[in-house]
Amino acid sequence: MRATGYAETGGPEVLGLREDAAVPRPGAGEVLLKVAYAGVNRPDCIQRAGHYPPPPGASPILGLEASGEIVAVGEGVDVSWLGEQVCALTPGGAYAEYCVVPEGHMLPVPDVLTMAEAAALPETLFTVWHNVFQRGMARDGEMLLVHGGTSGIGTMAIMLAKAFGLGVIVTAGSEEKCDAARAVGADHAIDYKTTDFVEAVGLITGGDGVDVVLDMVSGDYVSRNLKCLKPDGRHVTIAVLGGLKAQINMALVMSKRLVLTGSTLRPRSDAFKTALRDEIAREAWPLVEDGTIRPVMDEIFALADADKAHARMENGDHIGKIVLAIDEDLSRSGLSSDR
Repeated sequence: MRATGYAETGGPEVLGLREDAAVPRPGAGEVLLKVAYAGVNRPDCIQRAGHYPPPPGASPILGLEASGEIVAVGEGVDVSWLGEQVCALTPGGAYAEYCVVPEGHMLPVPDVLTMAEAAALPETLFTVWHNVFQRGMARDGEMLLVHGGTSGIGTMAIMLAKAFGLGVIVTAGSEEKCDAARAVGADHAIDYKTTDFVEAVGLITGGDGVDVVLDMVSGDYVSRNLKCLKPDGRHVTIAVLGGLKAQINMALVMSKRLVLTGSTLRPRSDAFKTALRDEIAREAWPLVEDGTIRPVMDEIFALADADKAHARMENGDHIGKIVLAIDEDLSRSGLSSDR
């Protein structure tokens, strides 16, 4: 099968298309997905650069989410899945014509979505649901601060938070991106390059602060984020793009009774991800099915152009999700013609 890989770690230019990759076989509890589209995510770039090795047993091929058709099932999987169109959280391997997926990590693709849009959902939806609503314990009437408001994670966080009755403040790196975040549904957007977001959050909230911070930056942002939190606020870290270490005032943590938490999704067990899928299917997927939640799409690249997709993600110009079209005949811009 065709798949995108790399012989050595490095920049986007190390990615290349190979024609002779082995088609994986589904084991017990797994299905074989004929991939239509694969989502591109920041962890893919970090893995390609050599800083995020796949967990034991995962495919070395990049790709943490995909949409496609089930063409084979492993032992213990109901054969009625055959022929179904699904999107799925994958342990790796989505940048290929075929990918193995645990049965419990799939969701059916509703008619309101194209297959390209469906591939853009699982990684962001699973990540935001777990970190904002489970770990961050966000609830209606609260205020959420999201850094990277126009990223795939950021746009999903805006939509989910608004759907469940939260107010949303985001930071973004330009006025154009702030406008885009407000168009998605953010109540307030702060250009962090021209404005001190701590001061801006204070003005927006009348000095009260926010209840939850979803942080993808870490580093020196953490101490600033804590100043933005209300008493009993929750700080959730999901990436460390600004640095691995943070210096914080623990007296502030104690006096405000703050909770600092975070997570990475990929290393979690299949059972955990299945339980997360079940909760999402019950609580959030109906919002996808009725069109309330629909991914913000940036650009579709051919599988052979995965290097260009990674370069676009890393230069930070994208708004929403970048995906790869696995079939060479699929249009880069045909977001509604692939079903």
